[in-house]
Amino acid sequence: MQFTLKRIVDARPEMLEELKQRCYVVNGCLVKVHNDLGPFLNEYMYQDALQILLDAKQIPYQREYYFRIEYMGKPIAHKHYVDFLVEDAVIVECKAVEKLCLEHRQQLWNYMRLTGKQLGILYNFGPVKGQSEHYYLGSDEVMYMF
Repeated sequence: MQFTLKRIVDARPEMLEELKQRCYVVNGCLVKVHNDLGPFLNEYMYQDALQILLDAKQIPYQREYYFRIEYMGKPIAHKHYVDFLVEDAVIVECKAVEKLCLEHRQQLWNYMRLTGKQLGILYNFGPVKGQSEHYYLGSDEVMYMF
């Protein structure tokens, strides 16, 4: 599926502050893990650390959130997992790569579309300075970047 990508500040500026607030705590946790552990580790080490921090802050989440896809009314056998679903609203996809690419974005966007969750954070722990991208899936079938 091809997504139309727009900047939320251009298309729906009234939503920008609300979306930033909804992601604020999660962003803080991601940045803290990255700052504490530094770059160049395995993705799973960052995920383990994020889980420890979310537990310590008593932030509700599900790690490896499972969702099912159906085709023609029948479930597809392959299991699909999102790295984290935080507060039953924000999908967090963790990477530890040199730089984020379209494939990583499309993975997150598809997870958002297939789970019906409108908020997604793609975080890359790989570089010295972490990369963070935030997306909102609008009801108008547009993916908004903020």
